[in-house]
Formats: sequence, structure tokens, C-alpha cells
Amino acid sequence: MKIGILGSGAVGQALARGFSQEGHEVLIGTRNPSKPDLEKISNAESSVNTGSFADTAAFGELIVLAVQGLVVEEVLNLAGKNNFRGKTVIDTTNPIAAAPPVNGVLPYFTSLENSLLEKTQQSIPEAMLVKAFNSVGNNQMYKPDFKGIRPSMFICGRDAAAKKTVTDILSAFGWDAEDMGGVEAARAIEPLCMLWCIPGFLHNQWNHAFKLLKA
Repeated sequence: MKIGILGSGAVGQALARGFSQEGHEVLIGTRNPSKPDLEKISNAESSVNTGSFADTAAFGELIVLAVQGLVVEEVLNLAGKNNFRGKTVIDTTNPIAAAPPVNGVLPYFTSLENSLLEKTQQSIPEAMLVKAFNSVGNNQMYKPDFKGIRPSMFICGRDAAAKKTVTDILSAFGWDAEDMGGVEAARAIEPLCMLWCIPGFLHNQWNHAFKLLKA
């Protein structure tokens, strides 16, 4: 597929490498295409290029939203909301507020009655959003190594076909997808980022993931 990744930070770069190694053509949307890290990726991965947010959203058959939660709406506008019509969008974002953690707990600008995914879905209603990759560090997003144990990635979204597409991607990337249902489930999935970050902030432990055990 042609994959458009909106965001050139650590998450966008990690997923770009993963998609490239799986044989996809990738365009990374960024405000700063001359970023040294992006030049390194383009040199190492011949199928990865950079462009504007609008070019990237138009290019992608599947789009990955990999920006800070605070700038999601701005990026959607820069990308052109018409470019999302009819497309699956992997939403990796978390609603992290512009404030430091308190005893290791990140502050969010959403509540448990509404998620960032729901807000974004309302903003681009003709896209099929699927929450994924929001509850693990970027170094483990592709082919995570937990001594043979495949970690769980909790996903949700309103469109079954879009979730199947993302489930297949997760499987190829080394994850077991756990479908939690509709967009409302993001109210529970997004706070997993808070939980994931606590050991990091308190104990500098960042190399972990979640696993759903079933009897």
C-alpha cells in the first residue's frame, strides 16, 4: 500500500521504518523536510520519502496520524480534510496536556466521557479511524522483542473492515490485536498511555508492553 504518515517525530519515524520493511511505499508529512533524522531514514529506506501534510494525506491509501494530541486539529486542517475521505486512519495520538506529569501520571485534556479519537472522528467523519500504537514506546512498535511473547495492542473504531486492515498490519508488525469495539472504547484505551508511562517516569523503565491473558 501507499502509506501516508502525518508526523515526523519518533513515532512517525518508527512506523515509517516498519511499513517500509514490510514492503509498503511511505511518505512522511512534516513541517521540516530537511530534518536530519528524516534524511537518514530516506537514505536507509529507499521507499520512504517526505512531503507536506497535504501531499502526504493525498498520497496515502492508508494514513497514520502520529502527532501530538494538542495539534491534531491543526494538522488535519493543514492536511486537507477532504484527503481523508473513505480512508482508514491509524490514530496513534494521545490527549496529553501541556503540563508535566504528577508523580509519574500524565495529565490529559480529555475526560472519561469523551476521547481524542471520538473528537477526531467527528472532525473527519468520512474517514475510518482505528486507535492503535498509542500504548507502547516507539522502540517496540515494530517487531517487539519480549522473549517470544507477542504483546497485545488494544484497538477500537467504528468500521469493521478498517479494524481488519489494522489487525493484519499489527500481526505483520509482531502484535496481537485486541478489538475493544466502537470509538467509545478509546475512552479506556487512551489512558493506557498514562499507565505505560508511569514506570518510565518513576523508575526509568521504558521497555515494556501490555498483554491480555485469556483463560
